[in-house]
Amino acid sequence: MGDLSFVTNWGMFTAILGLAALGGMFSERSGIVNIALEGKMLMAACITALVGGVSGSPILGLSAGLASAVLLSLSHWALTQFYQVDHIVSGMGINLFAYGATNFIALTFIKPEVPNQFLPIPFYFGCLALSIGASWFMFSRMRAGLRLLAVGENPDKARTTGIEPLQVRLWALVLAGILCGLSGSLIVTNSGSFGDNLTAGRGFIALAALILGGWRPLSVALACLAFAAFEAAQIQFQGAPVLGYQLPAAFWKSLPFLITLIAMAGLVGRTKAPSGLGKI
Repeated sequence: MGDLSFVTNWGMFTAILGLAALGGMFSERSGIVNIALEGKMLMAACITALVGGVSGSPILGLSAGLASAVLLSLSHWALTQFYQVDHIVSGMGINLFAYGATNFIALTFIKPEVPNQFLPIPFYFGCLALSIGASWFMFSRMRAGLRLLAVGENPDKARTTGIEPLQVRLWALVLAGILCGLSGSLIVTNSGSFGDNLTAGRGFIALAALILGGWRPLSVALACLAFAAFEAAQIQFQGAPVLGYQLPAAFWKSLPFLITLIAMAGLVGRTKAPSGLGKI
């Protein structure tokens, strides 16, 4: 039963991290630095729970959650491309806005007595599998994917060939919002209800997986699989003695972030970011 629990949690965290990381991949492959994955996931989780509960429709709940994440994603696009706000500053602003807004919404509008309505979890696993396959095919076979890669590597050169970076980055950020929205909706579906800071930093772990995966779909998915194993382990072994010692709960809760830091410190130099990342 313990092994089954571990495998189930492993798959769950892989889907959560994978959807968000693939969303970040579309954004950063187009040249827009995106540390706002966490905020989009959190907002989508909150709105999915709110609208699903009020309307009684899981489809409306998911649609509203995705729309909220896309709206934040488009805000990031407008701030960085039109107003030329620093990408990191814009991303942090969106994260802070999401923290505050979702806390207010949860305290004011989400009622514990209202039953939540969510789509079944296998739906999200299907979305992850489809996203991995479609993103690989897009980048390797489709003209739209090749244009996105061209903009992300050299936006000035892309303009000389008739490609408009603003338009390419627009649809890339829409895709990023949809995928982050799916990730956030899966988190609240798995939890069963929305709580303050429900995403618990998983957007930043997804960002680390994106970097370690070299901004490539299959490698990013494998990185998410590895990070998800440590997420599942901290739940599986929390409170259980290891080699006769009872490790504190705080150690297990910090384990995924500790592994993320170690991986980033040891391997990040081996990955090459898109050359046009952060350029207008």
